[in-house]
Amino acid sequence: MLRFRVFENGKPASSVCLDGAYLVGSDGVPLVAQLSFGDGEIRCVKRAAGPAGLNVLWPVEGFGRLMLETARLQERDAPYNLHVELARGRLMRISQKREDWGLYDYADGADLYRRVDEAKALLVEAITAPTEAAAAAKADASLRISTAVGEELCLFHADLFLQRRRATGGFVKRPFGVGVLPNRGDDAYRERLKPAFDFAVLPTLWREIESRPGSPRWDPLDLWVNWLGQHRVHVRGSPLISLDRLSLPDWVVGDQVNYDDLREALLTHAAQLVRRFSHRVQSWEVVHGIHANNSLHLSLDQLMDLTRMASLVVKQHAPRATAIVGVVVPWGEYYARDVRTIPPLLYADMCVQSGFHFDAFGLQFVFGAPQEGMLVRDMLQISSMLDRFANFNKPLHVSAAAVPSSVIPGRGGDSPVAGGGVWHAEWSEEVQARWLERLLAIAFSKPFVETVSWRDLVDHSGRIPPTSGLLRADLTPKPAFERLLEIRRNLIGDRTSQRSRA
Repeated sequence: MLRFRVFENGKPASSVCLDGAYLVGSDGVPLVAQLSFGDGEIRCVKRAAGPAGLNVLWPVEGFGRLMLETARLQERDAPYNLHVELARGRLMRISQKREDWGLYDYADGADLYRRVDEAKALLVEAITAPTEAAAAAKADASLRISTAVGEELCLFHADLFLQRRRATGGFVKRPFGVGVLPNRGDDAYRERLKPAFDFAVLPTLWREIESRPGSPRWDPLDLWVNWLGQHRVHVRGSPLISLDRLSLPDWVVGDQVNYDDLREALLTHAAQLVRRFSHRVQSWEVVHGIHANNSLHLSLDQLMDLTRMASLVVKQHAPRATAIVGVVVPWGEYYARDVRTIPPLLYADMCVQSGFHFDAFGLQFVFGAPQEGMLVRDMLQISSMLDRFANFNKPLHVSAAAVPSSVIPGRGGDSPVAGGGVWHAEWSEEVQARWLERLLAIAFSKPFVETVSWRDLVDHSGRIPPTSGLLRADLTPKPAFERLLEIRRNLIGDRTSQRSRA
């Protein structure tokens, strides 16, 4: 068992929010464990032996409320001080990234380095403090500094490499994308795409296309694909295969699912979809999150078989199209509660080692909702995750990014602090714009990231979070939309000039 003492105002805490909390092992894989709180302590009972770290949604004064991870710790009889271990864990990760990025001797980084040293000194004071309450106070002070400076170091590194990439023209021709709604065909909606986006992510849900077996409905997709082609906006179809319950037709889902029958039906659907749009869709997300959303409880071998099959369908029927393997919830929190899924990094490694014919990975970063996998993480964590996937030597696409532009209450209408987390300030249109700006800087500073797609063009009540669009429901632009246009002009020019050169 791992135990963590928690303090509030110098006294043992009376309550701690454990929504979304989980343990992670030394290999980075979430662990099955039972977490509880009582008598000022978090108790973590895990099945697996070996060291583990606790991930918890944690308030940091002046920064927000975000997922943070302790150092990896061995089980022992005495409880750990959670405040100290969170501060230690943050500084360890900063040290790792400074080494990876070589951020030690840049003159412009001197103030950042000084603040890292200040956070380290406070951690030493916490470790040597005479009481645990005093240690918690010093550790909190260390964490306040290290959380802020960790993100600033990440942005400092991004700015250096973004300038280099821009100077060398290292961007692909069409790096900016956005998700659209197939049932929105009005001109006002479509026209908003043209000035900002190089491609549209068009949902191709099996459930919407073939609600009755053998009777596919193509009209909404045909209309969209034709319009996009006429206006020189490329198309990404997503997903070809998804096992999310909301993506599957009712006639597929039953008490007993025969895998061979399911595979045949999926193959037929995927093949006819790719064939129909083979000359008009430039990229496909061949699978979307099947490692995490396995509603049919398929085996690992079956999930990998579907990944291989979907990739082959694209390469056979649209060989010039880009085949993207979509990864959702890249930190893998879901695996701690459902071992019938596959941890994301393990899944990616298996795809590469198995020799599947696909071109890239797509990563999803959606935060700000009180839901598993959507609890707030900061830019240092996002940047580090992109770097981890770069180790597979495949290009990366940020296939869906989204945060809300207004507060999303927690369960039962609680305050936003108890919801999906806070990044710098309560969610607002300006905070959303600032988050988008920093994400784009970090993603495009990395030469292995080819495109970034914002998940929603317009706010939609059926989405989580519902206010994650770049446009309000009345199609007026939010600050994030204007910020994206500005960033686009600075990086690659505007769409009008690109079309005139084409």
